[in-house]
Amino acid sequence: MKKLMMVCLALAMGIGICAAEKPADKKNVTTVFTTDIDCEHCVKKIMNNVPSLGKGVKDVTVNLEKKEVTVVYDASKNSDENIVKGFASLKVKAEPKPAK
Repeated sequence: MKKLMMVCLALAMGIGICAAEKPADKKNVTTVFTTDIDCEHCVKKIMNNVPSLGKGVKDVTVNLEKKEVTVVYDASKNSDENIVKGFASLKVKAEPKPAK
């Protein structure tokens, strides 16, 4: 009888753990910034100084032809405003591209 009770208790605990709500994933945000970059040197300056854009930056892609920089970041650690300040520290003027 004890074994049966222990098995039932273990089963109930297992089901409870599986049914428990999992913590939400960190929300990643992708923002396209229009910039004043105009040469390959500017691109290298941004790519070599990604930590200057702030915490939580996951990915940075630069499109020189369109003068745009796409930044993927963790919204719980950073914001568009902080990233603009990071660009300013690199002497790059940037602003979030308006959504269509």
